[in-house]
Amino acid sequence: MNQLFKNMHWTSSLRNSRATLFISSHKSLKFCNFSKDHKDQGSWESMEGLFHCSANLVPLTPLRFLERAARFCRERTSLVYGSLEYKWGETHQRCLKLASSLSQLGISRGDVVATLSPNVPAMYELHFAVPMAGAIICTLNSRLDASMVSVLLEHSQAKILFVDYQLLEVARSALDLLCKRTSSKLPILVLIADSDSDSTIDTSSISYEYEMLLANGEKGFEIVRPKSEMDPISINYTSGTTSRPKGVIFSHRGAYLNSLATVLLFRMDLFPVYLWTVPMFHCNGWCLPWGVAAQFGTNICLRKVKPKDIFDNVTNYKVTHLGGAPTVLNMIVNSASFDRKPIDHKVLAMTGGSPPPPQIIAKMEELGFTVSHLYGLTETYGPGTFCVWKPEWDLLAPQERSRLKARQGIPHVGLDEIDIKDPETMESVPNDGKTMGEVMFRGNTVMSGYLRDLKATKEVFKDGWFHSGDLGVKHQDGYIEIKDRLKDIIISGGENISSVEVETVLYNHPAVLEAAVVARPDNHWGQTPCAFVELKEGYDDMDSQEIINFCRDHLPHYMAPKTVIFQDIPKTSTGKIQKYVLREKAKALGSIS
Repeated sequence: MNQLFKNMHWTSSLRNSRATLFISSHKSLKFCNFSKDHKDQGSWESMEGLFHCSANLVPLTPLRFLERAARFCRERTSLVYGSLEYKWGETHQRCLKLASSLSQLGISRGDVVATLSPNVPAMYELHFAVPMAGAIICTLNSRLDASMVSVLLEHSQAKILFVDYQLLEVARSALDLLCKRTSSKLPILVLIADSDSDSTIDTSSISYEYEMLLANGEKGFEIVRPKSEMDPISINYTSGTTSRPKGVIFSHRGAYLNSLATVLLFRMDLFPVYLWTVPMFHCNGWCLPWGVAAQFGTNICLRKVKPKDIFDNVTNYKVTHLGGAPTVLNMIVNSASFDRKPIDHKVLAMTGGSPPPPQIIAKMEELGFTVSHLYGLTETYGPGTFCVWKPEWDLLAPQERSRLKARQGIPHVGLDEIDIKDPETMESVPNDGKTMGEVMFRGNTVMSGYLRDLKATKEVFKDGWFHSGDLGVKHQDGYIEIKDRLKDIIISGGENISSVEVETVLYNHPAVLEAAVVARPDNHWGQTPCAFVELKEGYDDMDSQEIINFCRDHLPHYMAPKTVIFQDIPKTSTGKIQKYVLREKAKALGSIS
């Protein structure tokens, strides 16, 4: 078993109502207290009749969702992928057999099993099968290069790597690099094939093929259940938009609670039809592989996210829910007319990952999608807040409705608290919609910590709150609104400029497809906004000065970009704009004299 997880345990003092995480090799080392100290208000530990046993105390785990679906909705469709279709009873049996096969390969409690795959059925099944074997699933970003995959395999100490056939060469190269750096045993390579797989695939380095491995498992496998609900269920590496990715540890308890919270904020009734446009490797698909099972829903798997495939699946399967970053929504609203199909039923599109431009929300709703906005981070299991829509807002003008929907809103039911604070004084900012502070979380759906990075864990849990690194404001009604990342704020002549506000104005220009704003060094002002703009088709002759003038007409002049660069906008595989890449480009331009 991985040494970190051997030495991780949670203690709780009922008398002081405290929960503290300890990691140690020989003796306990306290590094975070999640609650404020307070005087003993009396003890109930000896209350007569108080009794805990298996009848009223069972560790929370999302594995129960699959067992429940298989028991009560055995014949309902669980998953569709092209011509492939499974029922919940079949999915349960397949996951049990796969867990059994993992056990036969020597996987036991606390071991890490990695994946490198798009949203195919195997990725869905592995979210249950791996923890059923007592192991921890580590879903690697399917668009990483071999070098980074190698680094993450070494850091996670994964014992098995499940790889999709289209990513086989990346995996092989990663293992070659890993072999040169370490004498440790390399992960076992398991190939996930597909109906359209090339029959000429070189399988010489493959230990097992997914379906054959699964077939060798036992249907009656006894699930290795968590000893504690705080046992790790997954490791998610952050997207790396600002720095080297960190391994975020999710627990069974947090995954269970955030699955249910996400279902609620997504307004997912029983028997939803969910289209997988959010990568399952990203925050475990916002915890929805487990959440859809909780609602006896149908998963529509999608290998590639393209507008035509989205519209085809929405209409063919009567999809009720889908999700994605604002860039996915932007792709949909700017899709070719021949790729679209009329939508004659309600489809809820949930967006998050970065503040969505109000214009994109408005255009999505014109196409027939109802857009809701959520906010969170990998460290909060994905969704942490959502913009609760108030019925009285229906009477507002469309532009005002879209502006309100772009806010990040209020915490979901799984969180204890969210606040915007001055990170130095830890005082809450006023609810004036203007004063910026750092967004901070605490509650049961905040990560357990960063894998093998105690220093970084202590830093983000300072003062008993998780520090997000995002800057925001609180409105009079308590709703929060993200203004920027701490690293993305532009300080010009002593004034703070929100790159998000400048980007929102840029999206109003008819020629702008996508935009990102970062700081460029300026000899006089210190920094000034530099806009990177991707143009729509037919606007190739656009002049940068016209973009600058447009911004000056709609913003205070000091906020308008002084530099405009026309180019494609670099993004992570989850649709987040890679501003650190753009910052380097702006820096390379040199200071404005």
